[in-house]
Amino acid sequence: MLGPDYFSNPLIFLIKTLFGLYILAVLLRFLLQLSRADFYNPVSQFLVKITQPPLRPLRRVIPGLAGIDMAALVLLLVLQLLEIAVAGLLQRGGLPPLPPMLVLAVAELVELTLNVYLVAIIVQAILSWVQPGYNPATAILYSLTEPVLRPAQRILPPLGGLDLSPLVVIILIQLLKMLLMPPLYGLARAVW
Repeated sequence: MLGPDYFSNPLIFLIKTLFGLYILAVLLRFLLQLSRADFYNPVSQFLVKITQPPLRPLRRVIPGLAGIDMAALVLLLVLQLLEIAVAGLLQRGGLPPLPPMLVLAVAELVELTLNVYLVAIIVQAILSWVQPGYNPATAILYSLTEPVLRPAQRILPPLGGLDLSPLVVIILIQLLKMLLMPPLYGLARAVW
């Protein structure tokens, strides 16, 4: 006999995956805008095309603030809240209360941002060893990680031609995850 979770678990997985991929696209667009990446790069153009439909109407209502795309931040928060709400409806049969959903949404977005930088730095480091030279993805990775790596490169210049700044930043990101995520998720559970 099949249990009640037989169909709901795959459906929740599918919903979280689809929402997660789109949230990642919006976050990457936001981070690339923040780091002033090349708008004409094919990767940037792809992100703009898939995220423009919901952002266009939001930008009419929500202006930017000091060079920060507030419409993209609102879209990120709304998408994350929708994912949590839909998953909550399917898992628990009801909508979770809004305050814990907000805290959980912020926590998940912070964790996703840290993970994006972590993966981008690791991939960029590997690509610099394996395939030096220009390609659009490498250029985007460099644009994304350069603002984060630059302070570490000032403190720790290359030693004998070896740049250790990615290692320093990876360690700092891991520390940030260890220090930020438990309190944020704990707050979400406490309010829940």
